[in-house]
Amino acid sequence: MMSDTGPSPIQRKSLHLELVDRLQPLIIGGELVPGSKVPEKELCDRFGVSRTPMREALKVLASDGLIRLEPNRGAWVTIVTISEVEEVFPVLGALEALSGKLACESITPAELDEVSDLHAQMIASYERRDLDAYFSINQKIHRAILMAARNDTLTASCQALSLRMQRARYLANMTEGRWYDAVQEHERILQYLLARDGENLAQTLLEHMEAKRQSVVRWLQAQEQEAAE
Repeated sequence: MMSDTGPSPIQRKSLHLELVDRLQPLIIGGELVPGSKVPEKELCDRFGVSRTPMREALKVLASDGLIRLEPNRGAWVTIVTISEVEEVFPVLGALEALSGKLACESITPAELDEVSDLHAQMIASYERRDLDAYFSINQKIHRAILMAARNDTLTASCQALSLRMQRARYLANMTEGRWYDAVQEHERILQYLLARDGENLAQTLLEHMEAKRQSVVRWLQAQEQEAAE
């Protein structure tokens, strides 16, 4: 007779969630162009899957705001608008600020070491002007601080909004001046985190997100002007 107290079975990630993980970078990185129709059959062939898990994955992406599903017309990559950025970024900034404040209260020495290591990697990517690597490591730093806050409700809310804005933040390539400023902001973020200075860290994260908002809005305005010409 099998014991009820034995180890629980290993849970495997379902196929449609694996597809979500594959499709998100295509949308965030712009391979699936904003405003374009999602080529379902082409993607099924590319990943060797049937239409059923693909459509389940698209439902998840729609709930995340990355695509929209239209009856009888298929799935379309959503377009990030200025009004959406203006609405989401202040909320995201407030959540990031709260995560910083809570993280200062509960972060472990091992987690501090992890953030310090990530920061060093990010600086190295900046020095060699590797924007893709910089962006990826930057996201890991923000996530590490969020996880150190140890608040599941905060984590879920912040990640949902961050995912909606990642595409615009990635595509709105920074100017050299803005990139330098962002690095200096991250230097202060690390400094206040290591000092467990929650108030100053929260304020710095707020300012960091506001600067990102301004950068993204400028890029979107330029895109609109270019399209109108």
